[in-house]
Amino acid sequence: MFTAVLAIALKEIKDNFRNRWFLFIGLMLTCLSLLITFAGSAVSGELVVADLPLLMTSLSSMCVYILPLTAILLSYDSFIGEEESGTLLLLLSYPVTRLHIILGKLLGHIWVFSCTIGLAFFLTAILVWTLTAFPIQEVVVAFIHLILSSILLTVCFVLLGYIVSLLVVEKAKAIAVLLFMWVMIVLVYDLVLLTFMVADLQGFSNAIFQVLILLNPSDLFRAIMSGVVLPDILPQGDVVQYRGSNSMFSIAQMPIAGLYSGLLLWVSFLLIVGQQIFSRKRL
Repeated sequence: MFTAVLAIALKEIKDNFRNRWFLFIGLMLTCLSLLITFAGSAVSGELVVADLPLLMTSLSSMCVYILPLTAILLSYDSFIGEEESGTLLLLLSYPVTRLHIILGKLLGHIWVFSCTIGLAFFLTAILVWTLTAFPIQEVVVAFIHLILSSILLTVCFVLLGYIVSLLVVEKAKAIAVLLFMWVMIVLVYDLVLLTFMVADLQGFSNAIFQVLILLNPSDLFRAIMSGVVLPDILPQGDVVQYRGSNSMFSIAQMPIAGLYSGLLLWVSFLLIVGQQIFSRKRL
């Protein structure tokens, strides 16, 4: 089993190298990360590195929009593309199961995103530590959490891309459906959640808010980063200054381990759904 999965994963990695996806994602993340870190303060009329909590909030805000979009662009044709070209049917003629195929593709995409995300933020972390007076322990902890949670968020949307790719009959429909889902999950869901909070609707309890965070992987990612980079107790003024657009996730009353478990549950759930759809798909 492992040999078959590894062979398929290597094929995915080579394909991503050949079509320049690896280079594109790596350069994009590195450039955006460095620009946000060292030029993000230009709007205020000065070039300084923001305080670490504000810096990590800005980087996580960038990740929550860019990484899911990149993931669906990379995975939308993982199955429908090979089905249209006939390579998927050819692959199934070999002694591999459908579980081997989906695990191999996922392993290959995890490797691509882990390398690109890790290299981009590792370089940023080194420069932040070198050029600022931030304590090295705080920098290391913050960026480790950023890298790990970013990879898990990306895997969720890669698996979502697999599911849509298995359900549609054309690549154009796959990318259209996934872009719509990206808008709904990443943009609309947060706006609706924020509206409920601001409106202070009767019956909208804090427990319901915690559940709604768990129901969206992008919100789990935001909550993780809000919990990692912010102290448990901050003066009210500092809360407003540091939390910015992530302020509503700062009240998530779950431990970091619980939030990570939520993301892992999303990965497991989407993988099981994708495997079930693939096992029943007729080619």
